[in-house]
Amino acid sequence: MLIETLRPPYAARRNFFARGSGLALSATAFALLAGNSRLAVAEAKPMADVNILNVALGLEHEAIAAYQLGAESGLLQKPVLDTAVLFQSHHKAHRDALLATIEKLGGKPVAAKSNGDYAAALGAGGLKSQTDVLDLAARLELGAANAYLGVIPSFAEKNLAKVAARLAADETMHWSLLANALGKPVPQAALTFGA
Repeated sequence: MLIETLRPPYAARRNFFARGSGLALSATAFALLAGNSRLAVAEAKPMADVNILNVALGLEHEAIAAYQLGAESGLLQKPVLDTAVLFQSHHKAHRDALLATIEKLGGKPVAAKSNGDYAAALGAGGLKSQTDVLDLAARLELGAANAYLGVIPSFAEKNLAKVAARLAADETMHWSLLANALGKPVPQAALTFGA
């Protein structure tokens, strides 16, 4: 019950890189995500990386399921539904990159739960409107953006920081569009993300 122990989901996504005894996404993991296997071999710490990447994979499974639940809810209007499906495709690409990386490291990727399990964990029974669905998605996206931003300072190799920044950019884009659709004001303070 990995996901259920990481409530609230947005806090979990932000903090999953830094929990435990000094756990952080390693240079190996991001090198493999970036397609730089030579650098990954030089930095290899496979089992620690597999454990951390499996937490990230579990969170991507959760995001995919959240968008699926929203899409199947019948609460989303056509243009919003199209955007939700697009964002879900981005999370599927993140998932696929994590799966490939875990397998390259010799690990076993964590399996997705059933949509029913995710629905219960996310409180999908309480979704009564398009606004409710968008609010859930926005919270998950904000947590993901903050999680990826949180690992950038830990890299000495700039290419690894770039990968984390690209993932954070995807999540920030998702959050920004969702926040706009919810009518939330533009953040007034600078340095809003990653705090």
